[in-house]
Amino acid sequence: MAEKTATAPVAEHELGTVLTTIEHHVTRMLAGLPDSPTALRVRFGDVAVEAEWATTRSTGVAPAPAPAASAAALPEPAAPTADQHQHLRAPSVGVFYRAPEPGADPFVAEGDTIRPGQQVGIVEAMKLMIPVKSEIHGRVVEVLKANGDSVEYDEALFAVVPLDD
Repeated sequence: MAEKTATAPVAEHELGTVLTTIEHHVTRMLAGLPDSPTALRVRFGDVAVEAEWATTRSTGVAPAPAPAASAAALPEPAAPTADQHQHLRAPSVGVFYRAPEPGADPFVAEGDTIRPGQQVGIVEAMKLMIPVKSEIHGRVVEVLKANGDSVEYDEALFAVVPLDD
């Protein structure tokens, strides 16, 4: 694929158009990705887009199984604390919507069980509707943003307690 390079500087009055075009294409690109990157860099001169994703490293060694306990010996599960919550986060800057359309029931509510890949909301960015999908199996314990709230990239939208599969 041929590399594109700018042959002339962009006039100041055209800069807004260029920035809007770049934002439009980057937003479309992000919407088509299965996972949101943890970092995104866009360069205009000589055109470059770089995205990074968090990786989890596996040691390749499974933990030893815990010894079985009798049902009578099992303590009551404690209520989850805030540090046990995981958060579903905004995939982009935009406006957060909890329902597919005005007047419809929200995708999820507090107390609902969610699964990986399940849509839990929408972020609208430049008239593009980006689905917010769960990455974990869990129970929604708190909805952190109201319908129509402005959100930043990676801002927490839902607090979720993970559940065993």
